[in-house]
Amino acid sequence: MTIDLGAIAANWRRLCAEAPGVPCAAVVKADAYGCGLAAVAPALWRAGCRSFFVAHLDEALRLRALLPDAGVSVLNGLLPGTEAIYPEARLRPVLGSREEVEAWASVSRGRLPAVLHVDTGMNRLGLRVPEALDLGGDPAVARAGIDLLMTHLVSAECPDDPVNARQIGDFARVRAAFPGIAGSLANSSGIFLGRSAHHDLLRPGYALYGGNPTPARANPMRPVVRLEAAVAQIRDVEPGESVGYNGRWTSPDRRRLATLSLGYADGYPRSASNAGHALIGGVPCPILGLISMDLVIVDATQAPGAVRGAAATLIGDALDIDTVGRAAGTIGYEILTGLGSRYVRHYVGG
Repeated sequence: MTIDLGAIAANWRRLCAEAPGVPCAAVVKADAYGCGLAAVAPALWRAGCRSFFVAHLDEALRLRALLPDAGVSVLNGLLPGTEAIYPEARLRPVLGSREEVEAWASVSRGRLPAVLHVDTGMNRLGLRVPEALDLGGDPAVARAGIDLLMTHLVSAECPDDPVNARQIGDFARVRAAFPGIAGSLANSSGIFLGRSAHHDLLRPGYALYGGNPTPARANPMRPVVRLEAAVAQIRDVEPGESVGYNGRWTSPDRRRLATLSLGYADGYPRSASNAGHALIGGVPCPILGLISMDLVIVDATQAPGAVRGAAATLIGDALDIDTVGRAAGTIGYEILTGLGSRYVRHYVGG
């Protein structure tokens, strides 16, 4: 697995350029979307990023050890019993309920910062808009040290979806109830919705790692991840022979098969069985039968470079992460974050 840190830095700068003058954070949860927090976060810091978001407290503590001076916010809320850890590690909780605001206020007393999460349509985390409007002007806001309001877009990758305009409008109403407090709305795709979505802090994640934030158009981001596996064995099969567990593919004629040394235990999805491809010497080789825990079988009949020990590309070149996700009936996010720990990670461009 090759990760291009230079491409991640270039993608961050590209996103910054979409909203000149607006600071751009980086979402590095899930081990920097599977790319490795320990390498990615310092690369983004060197590129100029100073604000980072993670999902969980343990991720934040890892990030604090890597970047002592970074701003670190924890998206998944303030869990009971964790309040004292945040000031010790200089972390900023994202508060998503009145209870969390009160709990943090008792610790902060206006001295420690926090983010207030407003739910404008996701129905996942955060205060509903009426609750947030009621909280505006409440002394608890000052006691909790809230210095940023945030919400999360439901369908930003679909620019024509009317939910975007509704969320942008609702967030503007909430911001008006909290004068002087900064706002953050735009995720990766939201950055491309225009100035009304930009506010005071951009919050991209997926696009940093090469995912397409504008699915209806060409991908403006540079590819980041390349995944290769070795050909473990080559064999010929005759007409009528089946392949893999439960014989889910049967050869219609004489074919040459290549068995690749990776499987779903490595995070390559089983749902790509009989659907995905590998590239061997640039030649597309369809996946045949069910993907095993440690092995994938592909049709290498048309690939003269398919020999034992040759490299097969599972992500890279024509197989970008969005293409791989579609073939597996999922999304590129899941492909990235599911990549397992058994890969040798090789970093370039850092």
